[in-house]
Amino acid sequence: MTPAEIVSELKKHIIGQEKAKRAVAVALRNRWRRRQVAEPLRQEITPKNILMIGPTGVGKTEIARRLAKLAEAPFIKVEVTKFTEVGYVGRDVDSIVRDLIEIAVKQTRESEMHKVRTKAEDFAEERILDILLPTPRTPSVNVSHETAAEPENPETDIKVKSDKEENATRQTFRKRLREGKLNDKEIDLDLESSAATMDIMGPAGMEEMTEQIRSMLSSMGSGRKTRRKVSIKEAMKLLTDEEAAKMLNDDDIKSQAVQSVEQNGIVFLDEIDKIASRSEASGAEVSRQGVQRDLLPLVEGTTVGTKYGMVKTDHILFIACGAFHLSKPSDLIPELQGRFPIRVELDSLSVEDFEAILNGTDASLVKQYQALLETDGVKLNFVKDGIRRLAEIAFSVNEKTENIGARRLYTVIEKLLEEVAFVAGSQGEQHVKIDAAYVDAALNDVAKNEDLSRYIL
Repeated sequence: MTPAEIVSELKKHIIGQEKAKRAVAVALRNRWRRRQVAEPLRQEITPKNILMIGPTGVGKTEIARRLAKLAEAPFIKVEVTKFTEVGYVGRDVDSIVRDLIEIAVKQTRESEMHKVRTKAEDFAEERILDILLPTPRTPSVNVSHETAAEPENPETDIKVKSDKEENATRQTFRKRLREGKLNDKEIDLDLESSAATMDIMGPAGMEEMTEQIRSMLSSMGSGRKTRRKVSIKEAMKLLTDEEAAKMLNDDDIKSQAVQSVEQNGIVFLDEIDKIASRSEASGAEVSRQGVQRDLLPLVEGTTVGTKYGMVKTDHILFIACGAFHLSKPSDLIPELQGRFPIRVELDSLSVEDFEAILNGTDASLVKQYQALLETDGVKLNFVKDGIRRLAEIAFSVNEKTENIGARRLYTVIEKLLEEVAFVAGSQGEQHVKIDAAYVDAALNDVAKNEDLSRYIL
């Protein structure tokens, strides 16, 4: 996808923030551009990491979530506050890469299984037909030289006739199976039992060793088969997955996953402002600086050991974001600042932005609530002035209290539809017109009360 196409897709779900959309679109496109460059120079081209700065609720995390769906690449979103420096209780930053490679292995396996699914479905179909039409056992016939010399053999004629009848019956069942007429019929199926999962409590920072022990113990119970009674529809799915898995080469999947992470991996570091050390450093600030120092080699480029092999992070794209209310980007250690050359500031949301979020995206809040309540026979009709009034109230509450951005709309609209949602389903079909007067009547307390503590998320 070109940057313009990526921005166009993001616009379907995210209002405003054009600078941030353009920055991530160019960064995503640069992954493809780098792959087109000849090999000697390709290794020298490193991704330009992005730092997104903006208040809460303006779309930073949503951009990451939508980018993950657009990018056909391994993608992971982590909160840096969950990590501690090496030697302290908690997860170390290397686990980011280990989690990313797990995602890549899963993606690669699903992609490879999709390629062989048609062939796997054919094998699964044959196995189901074998269960429905088991081959009859025929007694062995000892043929002497004298009998073999005879031109006509009654036993052979009977066997040929039986094979023709069996093939005709099999084709009839195959046709009914493909038409779905046998979906509800139950059959006994022998399936490879999945290994029992074992919970192992390991020391902090030793997740890799713990995972290896768990895998070793789990593999000891694999290979066994269990018999289950399932419908043919479910059996088709189970057998297709089993046959597809047999066609895959685990070693190839692992090597492809490692290659995919090294060349196309994207890591989204959320809440990075929470580990920025302010000028008045205290004991807690030391640990925050330690996490920054541990992140530095990961962002610069290092090699991390995983159970799938060594993974280089030189060409992984890092996108960091934070509100930076109590700290500034300059509070990060200088080395880490230098590794995020592209900085994008996201704007606070206006009344017009709130209005567009309510009704201007493909999966807007208005459309969500309309679809949700329509299942109970309630038809919501949001009038334009009603939507405008909702946006004004949400903006006003944010101004008077804590500004939580677009998340405030959830609070306001839940309060607005509180009574309607409660009685829905018990009073038959309803038609509710939501205009400015309806909004004012339902949210009068929210609009006038200066405290508003009840409505703060």
